Amino acid sequence: MSKFRVQAMFSSTVRFLSRHLGWVTAALAVTMFATLSGCGGGGGTTPVNAVQPQRTLPAAFSARKAVNYSPFRTYHRDTEVVSKANIKQDLDLLAAAGFGLIRLFDSSDMVAKQTLEVIRDNNLDIKVYLGAYLQGYANSKSATNDAEVARAIALANQFSAIVVAVSVGNEMLLFDFNKIDSPATLAQYITQVRSAINQPVTTDENYAWWRTADPVITNAVDFVALHTYVELDTIYAEGLWDWQQTAVAPAQRAAAMMDAALVATQRQYAVVRSHLDELGLSAKPILIGETGWHAVNTGNAGGNLPFRASAANQKMFYDRLRSWESQSRSGNSNGPRTIFYFEAFDEPWKLDDNFWGMFTVDRKARCMIQELQPQSASWVWDTSQSCAAADALHFVELSVKPAETAARFTLWADVAQAGEALLASAQWDAFGNNAGGVTAAYPSVTSTAAPQDGPNSLELTPQPADYGWGLLRHSASGASVNLSGFAGGTLNAWIKTDGYPGKLQIGISSDTADRKGAEAVVTLMPGDYSYCNTNAWCKVSIPISAFVAVNPKLDLRAVLTPFMVRDIYSQTGKAANTQNLPKLYIDAVYWAK
Repeated sequence: MSKFRVQAMFSSTVRFLSRHLGWVTAALAVTMFATLSGCGGGGGTTPVNAVQPQRTLPAAFSARKAVNYSPFRTYHRDTEVVSKANIKQDLDLLAAAGFGLIRLFDSSDMVAKQTLEVIRDNNLDIKVYLGAYLQGYANSKSATNDAEVARAIALANQFSAIVVAVSVGNEMLLFDFNKIDSPATLAQYITQVRSAINQPVTTDENYAWWRTADPVITNAVDFVALHTYVELDTIYAEGLWDWQQTAVAPAQRAAAMMDAALVATQRQYAVVRSHLDELGLSAKPILIGETGWHAVNTGNAGGNLPFRASAANQKMFYDRLRSWESQSRSGNSNGPRTIFYFEAFDEPWKLDDNFWGMFTVDRKARCMIQELQPQSASWVWDTSQSCAAADALHFVELSVKPAETAARFTLWADVAQAGEALLASAQWDAFGNNAGGVTAAYPSVTSTAAPQDGPNSLELTPQPADYGWGLLRHSASGASVNLSGFAGGTLNAWIKTDGYPGKLQIGISSDTADRKGAEAVVTLMPGDYSYCNTNAWCKVSIPISAFVAVNPKLDLRAVLTPFMVRDIYSQTGKAANTQNLPKLYIDAVYWAK
């Protein structure tokens, strides 16, 4: 996997990081019914619990192609210095692709102000849907938020010919990730902004909140901006729609999945429309403020989105969205007049939740927009993936290989054993860190080795991220292996460490019939399964039944990660960002019947 951290399949420790400044983490999203959001705006001096006189959306919202834009290009968003030259390059690419309306997430000087200045100074035909990014938590009425709102008001007035609407806050009413203290506080900020500018004003929020929206917000808003991510629903709202399409022949399954994805998106739009109508707000327009599809399977080893995320699938979803938008604009569909696609460019700082972009981080056009311009020095196509619909991914049923019949299945050892089987194309991979690197160094050394297995061992030096570190042994091809014959056996590894503190974790993972995968981790203290931290070689031997007891969903017929060693601090009790951990040596890793 490229550019994002490799971790154990479906690990509960891998955090599904934000798409942008306000997106919910996976730990929160798992608990939600769906991953949607809506937004609205209002203003004037009318009390916030009364319906505001509605402002009309400018024509840009029903005439221009729209996209979410953020300029960050590195793993270090908080320290990256954004330049006008880079913004100009980005906007030129978006203009060449026909996008005349962009959404910004904040009103910062570095991003928003510079972007507006580039548009003005270069006479670019681009309008801006401006954001005011607010900080949530207990004291949301804060000097920080007051300053951001003041910047948004100033920019909306200074660049009134460019800024066509303003969104105050982003997904703050439902998720604890950046939750505002109350809807009333947000309504006050909406009203404050709306009282000071002429453009329509709104806030962005998730569907699960909008379906029972508080009138203190709905009465304050001019329009609704719905966020809908049906691709993510396949992870965090299982069963919401049938993405697998197993009733369809494999050759037609990708197209059927993408058709169903559009239907699911339309259904979510319709639910919000129906709710607003029931509130007597049938005149309040709805646009889609965010929706998208991954071009690359992201997340831990094997990814969170197998059979779904590819550039070809992304293009199929995008084409269907644009067709729906076109029908809505022509009056042939009761849908949104504007769809802000998420997002313009990949952003590496998002780690596991990168690769939504129409363009790669190095500004190469992906399949969805390539043919808008011929290839040139300023319009380079990304050719790393096929764009053909025939190559789009689709669900593939689990295929079980014949069971390994050897008495020993070896993952890492010097000395060969008679009749053993070996893991094909075996490789080590470290979990990633927050800067796009890895959390462990693991060279092979000859300075020490397990008894009867010289001369090499693996020298593991933790280089922890804030959450911890990890290393796994698996097949480089991602292939599974049938180890069902070892159900009554053991996973064995010789481990040597001089005073490694606290708990250590050993794990395995497998594919499953539903292709969602399963992982099981056994946590060790010195003495457990003969593990020691006394600078002596100790043979750790864990019954396979112990892993199955941890997670009965494990399918030993399709083992993906036969060995994993890690320390995830939230699970072992160490303080976040614990550093300076001692080395571990690993040798003679194998399964035995």
